[in-house]
Amino acid sequence: MTAEQAAVVEKQVKENPKDSEARVKLLGYYFTKQFADAAARKAKQENVLWLIENEPQSKIMGSPFGQMDAILDGEAYTRGKQAWEKQLKAQPDNLKLLDHAANYLMLHDRDLAKQLLEKAQKLDAENPQWARDLGQLYSLDMQSSSSLKAQKDAAAKALQQLEIAYQLSANHAKDALLTSLAKAALGAGDTEKARQYAELMLNQVGSDWNSGNKVHYANITLGKIALAEGNMEAAKQYLIKAGKTKGSPQLNSFGPDFSLAKALLEKDQKEVVLEYLTLCGNFWALGKARLAEWSKAIKDNQIPKTLR
Repeated sequence: MTAEQAAVVEKQVKENPKDSEARVKLLGYYFTKQFADAAARKAKQENVLWLIENEPQSKIMGSPFGQMDAILDGEAYTRGKQAWEKQLKAQPDNLKLLDHAANYLMLHDRDLAKQLLEKAQKLDAENPQWARDLGQLYSLDMQSSSSLKAQKDAAAKALQQLEIAYQLSANHAKDALLTSLAKAALGAGDTEKARQYAELMLNQVGSDWNSGNKVHYANITLGKIALAEGNMEAAKQYLIKAGKTKGSPQLNSFGPDFSLAKALLEKDQKEVVLEYLTLCGNFWALGKARLAEWSKAIKDNQIPKTLR
């Protein structure tokens, strides 16, 4: 949508404030502009708030376009939270509202989001979505917790929920959970489960879009297990296998997992890490400059700060 087209849609909303379709279009337009333009951010906030108050079940409210950030949006985020609480007070058992409100609260009010998802899970026990989303939230706790005990506890809770989701899911939905299951199992200290999920990923490698992820994360998991068991050579081999993935939409955009590479680098295994970075350049085109920068630092006997 161009600025001129957005102005036309804005006029439609001004003439008919109840035009929810027009407001949805504007959210798409303001979503990327909000980070550099205060006026765009304010316009986005106003439309998100109106939709929470008037069309909370709209599909866009379950997507990033319908969210606000407590830091970026400040008081508007709080107003949005209060609007969701009002909607849920009026319809406490509405699954779509529970879902959309949990998405809104997921980053900055995580405990409240968990409560909403747990309620939805009780109301709709055979739906894997709730366990999957709870697993995601506990996985976030695992990454952000400061103590090892808290990380391990969060990982165990994530694993429990992800396994429920796995049992309730079918076919491709099961496949999509394997990486998260392996990470959670490893974080929870359940080495055997982590190994089983990693091997399951490798056994299911084919020609689908997710196969590149399976090759990559399965080998990263197995490499971490090998390193923990004191098998340095096996860990190094798994790192190279992880780097030989064909890539995937996620790996090609956001880059590979560097946790095993970092662990090996801390044990002075420079050569294998440099080889891994070179292999990653075959699929992570967007990160070639960063890979080159890291390789130079490693050759200069430094651990790149972003790998620490």
